[in-house]
Amino acid sequence: MTDTEASPLEVRTYFVRGRNALVARADFEPLYIDYYLHRAEHELKYSNVNDLLLKEALAALTLHLASRPQDETCGWTLNFDTPLVNVFVTGGSRPGRVAGRVFTEDVRDFGKNIFIAQTATQGKASRQSMVDFAGRDVFKAVETFYTQSEQRTTRLFRHAEEDIVMVSAQPDCDEEWLASLTDESVRELDKTETLSLLETRLYVWHCGCNVERLYPVLAKLSDDDLSHAFGGEEVLTMTCPRCGARFRTSKEQFEAWRTEKLQPPGV
Repeated sequence: MTDTEASPLEVRTYFVRGRNALVARADFEPLYIDYYLHRAEHELKYSNVNDLLLKEALAALTLHLASRPQDETCGWTLNFDTPLVNVFVTGGSRPGRVAGRVFTEDVRDFGKNIFIAQTATQGKASRQSMVDFAGRDVFKAVETFYTQSEQRTTRLFRHAEEDIVMVSAQPDCDEEWLASLTDESVRELDKTETLSLLETRLYVWHCGCNVERLYPVLAKLSDDDLSHAFGGEEVLTMTCPRCGARFRTSKEQFEAWRTEKLQPPGV
């Protein structure tokens, strides 16, 4: 699926007057459709439970990005214990792109649930934080991350099945009001509170991976390891670590790429 085929997801952010809170909201149906098209194209098999974990993580990350400066890019890994599962999501706002995948093999066992957040900002050193969380609810995990790492209260709600709302505390926020919110009261928020539209941002499902971006991984292998990777076959399947996309490449194609890259300038 190309950029031009992706369906744009519109995220709107509002300021809640008198409450000093930020609301980010979107109907994630367009993004989920493209996610499922991606899964079908690359024959990715996820259980229903893991599929829901990934969809909720994609929604939470997108709302997080929409409420942050546009020059930030983020990667979140939610490591769930018993059973071991890694849910990875990544994205940025300039341009608005998000992607992710599920890992069920070779997952590190921390002995507890761990939320790992990596944030990069242009011109600044990247930041990483790790917090542990309870349960297998992605939204609760994100709320814990905000409380412990971001040092501010954030709540996530379902306005409808695929319509997700995030409410984040700003300076001098009415914390008691924020803590009292429920799914039902959030559905009436535009009637009970004064909301001022701040911004609208667009996001699409997009990783940007291709086989040539995965070649450097092969290039780091020794000749013996490279031969083992191909296993005597002429074609190797490579998997993107960010979105799970699968690419088939022949040893001849890889060797041609490596020869071109190692060729001295001007030759």
